[in-house]
Amino acid sequence: METPSDAAAYPAHWEADVVLRDGGTARIRPITPDDAEHLTSFYEQVSDESKYYRFFAPYPRLSDRDVHRFTHHDYVDRVGLAAFVGGEMIATVRYDRINADGRPATGPDADQAEVAFLVQDAHQGRGVASALMEHIAAVARERGIRRFAAEVLPANTKMIKVFTDAGYTQKRTFEDGVVRLEFDLEPTEQSVAVMRGREHRAEARSVQRLLAPGSVAVIGTGRAPGGVGRSALRNILDSGFTGHTYAVNHAFPEGGSTLDPEGVPAYRSLRDIPGPVDLAVVAVPAAHVPDVVQDCGEHGVQGLVILTSGYAEAGPEGREKQRALLRQARSYGMRLVGPNAFGLINTAAGVRLNASLSPRLPGAGRIGLFTQSGAIGIGLLSALQERGSGDGAIAGVSTFVSAGNRADVSGNDLLQYWYEDPATDVALLYLESIGNPRKFTRLARRTAAAKPVVVVKGARHSGTVPLGHAVPATRVPDSTVSALMRQAGVIRVGTVTELIDAGLLLASQPLPAGPRVAILGNSEALALLAYDACLTEGLRPQHPHVLPFAATTAQFRAALADALAGDRIDAVLITAIPWVAEGSSADPEEIAALATALREAAAEGPAKPVTVVHLAMEELAGALSCTADSRTTDETGAPDGPGAQGGPEASDGRGAAGDTAAPESESDRQAPAPEAAENAPEAPRASPGGLPRIPAYPAAERAVRALAEAVRYATWRREAAAPGRVPEYDDIQEAAAGADIERLLDELTTDAEPHRSVALPADEAAALLGRYGIRVRAALPAPDADAAVRAAEALGYPVALKTTAPHLRHRADLGGVRLDLPGERALRRAYQELTDFLGKPEELRLVVQAMVPRGVDTLVRASIDPAAGAVLSFGLAGAPSQLLGDTAHRLIPATDRDVAEQIRSIRSAPLLFGWRGSQPVDSAALEELLLRLSRLVDDHPEVVGIDLEPVVVAPHGLSVLGASVRLARPPATTDLGPRRLPVY
Repeated sequence: METPSDAAAYPAHWEADVVLRDGGTARIRPITPDDAEHLTSFYEQVSDESKYYRFFAPYPRLSDRDVHRFTHHDYVDRVGLAAFVGGEMIATVRYDRINADGRPATGPDADQAEVAFLVQDAHQGRGVASALMEHIAAVARERGIRRFAAEVLPANTKMIKVFTDAGYTQKRTFEDGVVRLEFDLEPTEQSVAVMRGREHRAEARSVQRLLAPGSVAVIGTGRAPGGVGRSALRNILDSGFTGHTYAVNHAFPEGGSTLDPEGVPAYRSLRDIPGPVDLAVVAVPAAHVPDVVQDCGEHGVQGLVILTSGYAEAGPEGREKQRALLRQARSYGMRLVGPNAFGLINTAAGVRLNASLSPRLPGAGRIGLFTQSGAIGIGLLSALQERGSGDGAIAGVSTFVSAGNRADVSGNDLLQYWYEDPATDVALLYLESIGNPRKFTRLARRTAAAKPVVVVKGARHSGTVPLGHAVPATRVPDSTVSALMRQAGVIRVGTVTELIDAGLLLASQPLPAGPRVAILGNSEALALLAYDACLTEGLRPQHPHVLPFAATTAQFRAALADALAGDRIDAVLITAIPWVAEGSSADPEEIAALATALREAAAEGPAKPVTVVHLAMEELAGALSCTADSRTTDETGAPDGPGAQGGPEASDGRGAAGDTAAPESESDRQAPAPEAAENAPEAPRASPGGLPRIPAYPAAERAVRALAEAVRYATWRREAAAPGRVPEYDDIQEAAAGADIERLLDELTTDAEPHRSVALPADEAAALLGRYGIRVRAALPAPDADAAVRAAEALGYPVALKTTAPHLRHRADLGGVRLDLPGERALRRAYQELTDFLGKPEELRLVVQAMVPRGVDTLVRASIDPAAGAVLSFGLAGAPSQLLGDTAHRLIPATDRDVAEQIRSIRSAPLLFGWRGSQPVDSAALEELLLRLSRLVDDHPEVVGIDLEPVVVAPHGLSVLGASVRLARPPATTDLGPRRLPVY
């Protein structure tokens, strides 16, 4: 793209793909001189009324001078952005820097700009202006502009609403028949909430369009049975898809025909199909995919499922092909599943879509499933089928997406969709990589407050990600990722089996109120195994209630009813082994009767989770998990009525994804508060037959592990209903710290490497930390013995003498520290010993520090990881953290509850709280230190690393003895920036 010669360099980082309100996508980028024809064509398609609203007078066409002015910018004082779909400009926004008098201005002293929008009439109501507003505001902040001003005619209510709904602090005046709006561009809590609410609704809508199409075309359908395309078509038809289905292959006869034996309309090209196509399943060789995508875009297809392989998983050349594919799809406003995808499934009665390579549509149920691996997807669907088949069974699926290389649609998008999906009660995800961990954590936290999110992650220890996945590099170990997930309420499990085990329990049982578990059954040995497993998982089991070996159905039912009725238990675990009567094995009818008795007892008792452990009783597991004999009319287990789960309701074949009108305002459809989920009834979820389904496991350890995850999740959710807070401290000097940081970056960085991180000198680091009330004990340099004595006299005896050389720092075991030196003689002797044994003074970098009250040595760190974001870490100094990895992590900003849990979550925490009769340390002071450090990093993204070590926590107060700080200019975009789709 041409860069204007009289302007700053073209800001490529302002380019972004965004999802609009209706689920389509648009490309936002800076306007350049090359866009003159685009601008002229765009303006010709704008109505006279919209032109009048923009220029306050009739303005039928743009002059050459206008076109030049609107396409030539310096990208500093004058900036224009445009939104494109299918290569066509559909909207523009522009700002011009002005001074206090409203006249054009330049330079940083003028921090206000006038802003104006124009949206093509055909695209109004899609949220284009709101998206442009977010991006132009971010650009303006980057260029030092702090306020926008806009003049709008009173009749232009749509544009006034764009400004007022943005959430910024604003002032409105009316003069000379014009509404003048002025608003600060500093993000506020409301503006961030508005932006994220729009992002949620748009991305959820884009997934709904994929999962609930009114028509599907399979491009690459083979003429003969077999092959990927023909199999995909067969699977769609066999699933009972309620919309229209088309087969496309360039070898089919011209003019259209019918593909037999399927009886499906067949066409040579997508362009030949007379009606709309909402979803295209692409199974053609990679070389032909670009032509297919172009046809889809020009035909108005809303989404693509690319089954074709040969992209990023094939190497660097394939990765470039994949990026080009993504750019092409998004240029037409389409979302993309794949490439190298396994496909997607929606079991809702109004859709019944199996656009995947799975030969069978799973039973309808309450589990949402996302995988990045086709092989794992096959395994998960098969395993769920074995645990309970049929609509409404315990292992039923609501929706399934296997995204392959995950070039576009990812687990984040599915979390946006599942959050409000009434047909999904639990979300299961198999992830091999996380493209945007900060966003994933944010979305998972919100979703987990309403329904469980269970994750198993592959590629944990190899240090690489699978071929085909492009993600930011990360320095965070897998244990840290796990800790951060748990902070967000995510249930992190280790295997695919555990994923299913936890999912089945969470999808069928109420959440436990606590860790107290009753164990009953007809096998003492199996009950004791369950008892031991409960203790291992941190549960509180009661002594097992062992029934007779040949216990009757009535005895099992009575025992379960008694256990559920007790007010001292929160969950019940039943163990069962086959009983033998007169030399024969248990009768299948007796097993079915036992299952019915247990389900009836669970239905009649208080809402507490019940699970079963069985040995060699597969029939019992099946009878407990399936639906009852009496079935409802639709037999889905999903909400009754047309369009459940977003299925089509219209009769024109487009479905709900086709013609649903957008709401009047983006702000009048707020997502329900996560806390509302706490008020939902926690009764066992009944099957269509009316009896609750009960998960059964072939091993006690598996059942207990799933139950323990439910207990931990329920505890997190109860606490999340009353979240912690980020305290305000009156002595924090945020503005002064910001000025210090800007000055230090100017002094320490170079134009050649403006984003390189730099370490602050010790005095500057201490001063910056002091702005946030964190006092670092002075450490005076001691280049010789006399300097050490002068330093000690200034600080006051007793003192410590220690080395700060990198290879000896914090290594008391190597003798580089001398403590409690009471006077000059002891200090000189210690100085001589250190220099004799460890090296010259200039090598050791000796310092003198005043002694502080004795306590427990700890370390506190804050760092910015390119993948995980800002992380606060805590542990005990020395071997516990360095050798054993006993460190706790929390995401920044941390709340008071987060840090209280953090210091208590490390394995060596008893040393802080009076272990073996020692005096407990001042945990309140330690928590305050963590909160202040979190505030510093959260307030100033330029702070990319802080190490406080050691922090000596005494019974009263604490002392920070060492500190290092690193600064770097932040990247142009963060998770608080305008919404944008990632590019991998």
